[in-house]
Amino acid sequence: MKAVVLAAGEGKRMHPLTYTRPKAMVYAAGKPLLWHILNEVKKAGINEAVVVVRYKKEKVIEYFEKNDVGLKLEYVEQGENYGTAAAVLAAKGKTGKKFLVIAGDIVTDAEAIKKVMEAHKSGITLGAIKVENPSSYGVLKVKNNKVVSIEEKPQKPKGNLINTSIYMMDESVFAKLDAITPSIRGEYEITDAIINANCIEIKEFWMDIAYPWNLFDAQDELFKRMNSNIGKVENSTVKGKIIMEEGAEVFDSYIDEGTHYIGAGSRIGPHTYLRGNNSIGSGCEIGESTTIKNSIIFDNVKAKHLSYIGDSIIGENVNFGSGTQIANFRFDEKHVNVLTERGWVNTGRKKMGTVVGDNTKFGVLSCVVPGKTIGDGCWIGSGISVDENMESGKKIYLQKRK
Repeated sequence: MKAVVLAAGEGKRMHPLTYTRPKAMVYAAGKPLLWHILNEVKKAGINEAVVVVRYKKEKVIEYFEKNDVGLKLEYVEQGENYGTAAAVLAAKGKTGKKFLVIAGDIVTDAEAIKKVMEAHKSGITLGAIKVENPSSYGVLKVKNNKVVSIEEKPQKPKGNLINTSIYMMDESVFAKLDAITPSIRGEYEITDAIINANCIEIKEFWMDIAYPWNLFDAQDELFKRMNSNIGKVENSTVKGKIIMEEGAEVFDSYIDEGTHYIGAGSRIGPHTYLRGNNSIGSGCEIGESTTIKNSIIFDNVKAKHLSYIGDSIIGENVNFGSGTQIANFRFDEKHVNVLTERGWVNTGRKKMGTVVGDNTKFGVLSCVVPGKTIGDGCWIGSGISVDENMESGKKIYLQKRK
């Protein structure tokens, strides 16, 4: 049996991280979301996957050429049509008689996947789960284990059972998908094909990643599944669980309680303080008297001197000048709100720092107030306080007075 894994989307709500990568390639617990899904698919007993790509597809292909996940992977490109039905159709002719379909940007586990696989008899079988906030999802009405209707993101949901984007399908489904016409949104929606589909409720862990700050909860769950792996640690205190990849080293530092992932070749120290749950990518340098608290840091990030990075998500190749401070707590102690392309969004978090795109540079003694986003390729000059979102490529300096 094969899996069809959907990884073609951009994920606009994940900006600025997805200006430079597809949503499925955003990191949590040291690896892309897509890697974690493929790993769970493998644990469920599947050994081949067809990965549907489009937006910045080279990022997916290049990563998995270098990082083996233990599956035989084949890539197909989604055409000009948008929507889940169009994505599945891209795999036509490559699936076999029955196959798993799963979104590449969710977090779940092998047991949930197996439950859907085992419940499948014919046609389409989908996994459903009960959630507290159904208005953000496709809400299902189910009778006698069959989908009667599905309502996308209703303001007043009539139930709390939602579609998880985990399916088992027979190849006969392609005829149904071929017949689908565009929705009001101009997309080819798979929801048009799942009326009368079989439905199985899952109770295992499942999480949709809508906004960058959702990655914190996803990472906490993923860390529970990972075993400690202590590498080169010298003259340091380690209280929490530490997961070190090849060539990583920690020296003259303090690793507090929590789980801390340190990627290949990264150097932590001297006098670095890690607390909360952190993932630090490969090739990073976190140095003298820098504190990293409950953050997700992608590859090749440099924070060598006297910086504080709290509750933040930092893209690749970001450089923090000496004394950079990322604030993560409002004076009024309320939840941190973030201004997105769709308006203000309450993160539901009282501790939230910043989200920074790739290739951004911070000057010495710069700072960012809670809940601001900074695009890719930005320059933030020395002594600058960032108190509003920054567009990609923007450069800000203090003006000198004569």
